[in-house]
Order: sequence, then structure tokens, then C-alpha cells
Amino acid sequence: MSASTSRLTTRRAGTVAALAAGTVLLAAGAASAHVTVHPESYAKGATDGVLTFRVPNEEDSAFTTKVQVFLPTDHPVLGVLVHPQDGWTAKVTTTKLKTPVKTDDGTITEAASEITFSGGKIGAGQYEDFDVAFGQLPDDTGQLVFKTLQTYSDGKVARWIEEPSGGDEPENPAPVLKLTAGDASSAPAPAKTAAVTTAKAADTGDSTARGLGIAGLVVGVIGLAAAAFALVRSRGARS
Repeated sequence: MSASTSRLTTRRAGTVAALAAGTVLLAAGAASAHVTVHPESYAKGATDGVLTFRVPNEEDSAFTTKVQVFLPTDHPVLGVLVHPQDGWTAKVTTTKLKTPVKTDDGTITEAASEITFSGGKIGAGQYEDFDVAFGQLPDDTGQLVFKTLQTYSDGKVARWIEEPSGGDEPENPAPVLKLTAGDASSAPAPAKTAAVTTAKAADTGDSTARGLGIAGLVVGVIGLAAAAFALVRSRGARS
């Protein structure tokens, strides 16, 4: 093998390694770019808790200026309250329920169907957490799907409205809250502090796992590149 061929092979090996590493990092970034709800699960019928909707900005040249979260009314979330957010205005829209819900405090005939956050800005590489307190979650379903629209300053609208199916995450997934058969009386108290702490702990664990996975893949790619380089050098030395 000539010296020029050896150098060319080495450059190609390095290019492949760099592209593979870049692809890994881009895939990890894309997987975490959608709107999510935290914590990921609550007990059925849980009372006095907090849901945090995390909205990342996936655009490099535009701000997120409006977020619309749609709450299901077939399995309504009762007693919705919005936490004030600096720079943002929150509007809660209520809808008359087709089937009223009986509670210890009486029969509920209306519930929140949409929460719109507007007036603020989420820049590139940033995210915003929007906290929503609830009085009671439904006890007659296994999950709640919160379809969300994310509007950017350039007019683009990201539609996070697709529900999971068959275990595969859709391209534009909606935030989903799992409802488990746990003890509804064990809801966080005080609600906001405990729920937000749980969400942050879950985020930290997810981030750590993703980081370790990415690091392992990158190290593997670098190892392959090093092996290729050593092989080329040994062949060059024998030529």
C-alpha cells in the first residue's frame, strides 16, 4: 500500500468516525425536543398535585411565543390552577362537561379544556416549565393525553398531538401522563414542591442515562477509528 493510499484510508476512517459520532449526538437531541409532562405518572384519582409542562425551543432562528395545552374533557382534570410565570400570560378556557363529575364537594359540570400561555419568549437552546395545579385527577382511565401546540415567532406551529401506539414513539408525540392504581391519598403535600422535586429527579435520571449512553457510543466510535488507524499504519509499515 502506498503512503498516499494509506493517508487517504486514514482520512476516510476519521471522517466516518466523526459522522457517526455526530449522528449519535443529533439523534439524542431530536429525541428530547418535544413537549413533555412531569412527573410521568400519578395515582388514579390523585388530589392536590402539580403537573409541569416542559417546553423546549427546537428552532435556532425563532422564539417560542405561545403554548396551548389541551386538557381532555372525557376524563376531566378538576380544579385547575395556573402558577404565575414571569413574562407570560395564562388563559384557562373551560368547557361544559357532557357527563358531570360527582365529588365530595358536589357535582362538577365544567372543567378546564385549554390553557394558553402567551407573551413570553423561549430562545434557542432554552426551555420553559409551566406549572399547573389540579384538585383531582380522573380515576376511570389509564392515561391522560395533553395535546399541545407550540407557536414560534416566525409563524411556524409545532403540533405535539400524536398519541403513542404499539410502544413506538410517534414523530410528534403529545405529552402523556400515566395513571396508576396507586393510593390516590398519597398525592404530594405540599403539592407543588413535592411534584416539582419528583419531576426534577426524573429529569436528572433521564439526562444521566442519556449522557452515559451517548458517551458509550462515542467512545465506541473513537475506538473503531483508532483500530482502523492502527491497521492502516501497520499495513503501511509492511509495504
